[in-house]
Amino acid sequence: MAQKRVVLSDVANMAGLSKATVSRYLNNSITLPQQTVQRIEDAINTLGYRANSLARRLSMGGSETIGLVLPDISNPFFAELADAAEEAASAHKYSLVLCVTRNNLEKECQFIRWLDTRQVDGLLFATNRPDNGQLCLELKGQRHVVLIDEDVPGCNMPRVFSDNVHGGELATQALIAAGHRQIAFVGGPAKLMSVRERHQGYQQALENSGLQYTDSYVLYGNYDRTFGRQALDHLLALPTPPTAIFAASDYLALGLLDGVRARGLAVPQALSLVGFDDAIYSDLITPRLSTIKQSARELGRTAVEKLIKLFNDDDDNVAPLTRIPVEWIARDSVATPPVKG
Repeated sequence: MAQKRVVLSDVANMAGLSKATVSRYLNNSITLPQQTVQRIEDAINTLGYRANSLARRLSMGGSETIGLVLPDISNPFFAELADAAEEAASAHKYSLVLCVTRNNLEKECQFIRWLDTRQVDGLLFATNRPDNGQLCLELKGQRHVVLIDEDVPGCNMPRVFSDNVHGGELATQALIAAGHRQIAFVGGPAKLMSVRERHQGYQQALENSGLQYTDSYVLYGNYDRTFGRQALDHLLALPTPPTAIFAASDYLALGLLDGVRARGLAVPQALSLVGFDDAIYSDLITPRLSTIKQSARELGRTAVEKLIKLFNDDDDNVAPLTRIPVEWIARDSVATPPVKG
């Protein structure tokens, strides 16, 4: 019969301490009396715990490194997420390696395989494109991975996401409160979880206000400015154009704003506009963009904390899914609908 794997709780039980205390000791984040330290070390040696998670960090096979896989670092949202993750990792005595994929599947798979070669101890993983099944296949069986911001369907691992549905509701409700009844939704790829959830919030807000959902007001594409301009052309060519648009990202909102200006129009006089992210530039452009704030810093910090618990076999305290709250930020890009002449 195979010998039962020794986990952190076994060490804690033998030492007569809580799992949290032993975990903090192993992370060098607590100072304990020498007698208590000796009890932990005796338990580790007696149980052979060094052959497991501790060895992964301290032996030659460990790298003391966390990989952060991101699709893009030119986007300020991901840059801020990376900064927060590095700060949190450093507090736990880990280095952070930035792995940029540019949404390339082969690069994503390459970084996942770093776990097998122990180039990193764990991964914080963010993709920004729908999976065809191959990414999930690569991730299955990997224990030290936390998904950030976007889901990979079919993979059972800890996740840290924003409250996208509530954000979609807040954005749409703000436009309705300003008097708009023809409200469009412009999102990224339709198969992405974040896009679907933000659309769900948009649809719920319309229904709760007794407004009709109009298929022609809903457009999916890419998270870039070019698609934002294209979406605006399509929406303004409709027999009844919308008076307001909820963009599923601030970057898309910039593209929509480009299109409005190219037509010699102005936001919010001709069209109200709301984004999602509260990227650093949202408060710097003219008009200042009203948006949904999702905390990139909290996403990064929370994901690191989950991963550290996985390193320490503290799976019982790792929530399968954590939702980071969002907030409505009112600025200058929303006004009452223009009066029809």
